[in-house]
Amino acid sequence: MHAFAQLLDSLIYTRSRLTKLKLIGDYLRATPDPDRGWAMAALTGDLDIPGVKPAVIRGLIEERVDPVLYRMSRDFVGDSAETVALLWPAPEGPVEAEPLSVSAVIDRLMHLSRSEAPAALARMLDQLDADERFALLKMATGSLRVGVSARLAKQALADAFGVDVEAVEEVWHGIEPPYASLFDWVEGRGSQPTAADVPVFRPFMLAHPLEDLRVDLADYAAEWKWDGIRVQIVHVPNAEGGETRLYSRTGDDVTRAFPDVAAAFAAHGVVDGELLVKGEAQGGALEDGGGAASFNALQQRLGRKVVSAKMLEEAPAFVRLYDILFDRAEDLRERPWHERRARLEAFAAKLDPERFDVSALIEAEDFTELEGIRARARDAAIEGVMLKRRDSPYVTGRRVGLWYKWKRDPLTADCVMMYAQRGNGRRSSFYSDYTFGCWTEDGELLPVGKAYSGITDEELKQLDKFVRTHTLNRFGPVREVEKTLVLEVAFDSIHASKRHKSGVAMRFPRIARIRTDKPAAEADTLAALQRLVT
Repeated sequence: MHAFAQLLDSLIYTRSRLTKLKLIGDYLRATPDPDRGWAMAALTGDLDIPGVKPAVIRGLIEERVDPVLYRMSRDFVGDSAETVALLWPAPEGPVEAEPLSVSAVIDRLMHLSRSEAPAALARMLDQLDADERFALLKMATGSLRVGVSARLAKQALADAFGVDVEAVEEVWHGIEPPYASLFDWVEGRGSQPTAADVPVFRPFMLAHPLEDLRVDLADYAAEWKWDGIRVQIVHVPNAEGGETRLYSRTGDDVTRAFPDVAAAFAAHGVVDGELLVKGEAQGGALEDGGGAASFNALQQRLGRKVVSAKMLEEAPAFVRLYDILFDRAEDLRERPWHERRARLEAFAAKLDPERFDVSALIEAEDFTELEGIRARARDAAIEGVMLKRRDSPYVTGRRVGLWYKWKRDPLTADCVMMYAQRGNGRRSSFYSDYTFGCWTEDGELLPVGKAYSGITDEELKQLDKFVRTHTLNRFGPVREVEKTLVLEVAFDSIHASKRHKSGVAMRFPRIARIRTDKPAAEADTLAALQRLVT
């Protein structure tokens, strides 16, 4: 555990991408199997230990130190694992002297029941120093937060052993941790793993924000950017008739949440699209390119392990297809977009039209006309416009000049800050999470959203000072403030919500600016927000 703890500590204290790559690469070259494989699983978010959850850890520490002290310390530190690692008391009796390896920890915790895991975890924490406890807790809960993305960790592995990161990505989701066959390949002891005949995830092609760039529509095709969740659908044939998997953009398997879509996709291939649910007004007709409800409707089905028959009937899902990666066993990713588009349309023609359609292209003479079309788009399911270079291959990640996303202009509202809470990580010393509200007809201020992004470091300090000097009440980590500061809040859309007292829920709210020039009494009303509901 000591080497892994040192790695995490070093990663936390550097912002340099090149340094992070070198740190991970050095660790992977110096660490034996299977420790390095389990470390990679932790760094990439592929490690799940069912018996250890945050509530278990909280229960363990509150048995050993004053619960009030722990909670106050947690509020100040901003990270549960760091707080527990520092507060964990020295054991009263003798402990095992043998050093714990990463693989020994994983093996022990993976094979324990939920009832056995807490005691085993406590014994391990007794054996370790503070840095090692931090590493253990981060690894056990699967939330490292050390500034390393899954892609960066895979790039570090590829760089360390001189292989192509795309080759690593291609097979990653078809190999189980601790990735013995992968390390055998990169160190020359075995053949390259293959994803043939396995419904594995392939990394998505992503887009850069368009910002102030104008493009020539002779070179770029325009299509709507729909407001659902990006999915990849993979079907491979086998003796039982075939296997279908749905993957989210991060590679999570979401098949169980959308069995209706999986059951309807039986064509051998891999496609990329937007998962949506049908809108009530349009029924099942998707031919017009509409038919989609807002993201709020889709959200009712996300994250569910079991979907009821009632939900399948009331919120039927479908996929609006963007691209095709494989047609049967043929890899199309190196083909130009215009060829893949033709293949996609032919492929989609064989699918159930109640469950699948192809995202329509936007017809415009030039970029100026496209600007006008985009400006008029306020469909609840439209997030903006995609611009795709007509000769672009389908490549992993974001490549400059190939695909651009041009989100529609956000909606804004002037809201009054009501509450503030300390943030996490590097923001744990600042009040950086703000709850804001709008006025009812009776002059009551009701919360309409919460935001923690959109502000600069200087604005964060300004807001933190306001919170500390205008506090009315304290509720644990939350402070109620004087209702005098107006924040201009930007958001993508707003929907009716039965879960909120205000009756509305904002999508992606963020602070656009601090309105010190505007009196709180002149902030927006709840009625004004309700008129924006889609």
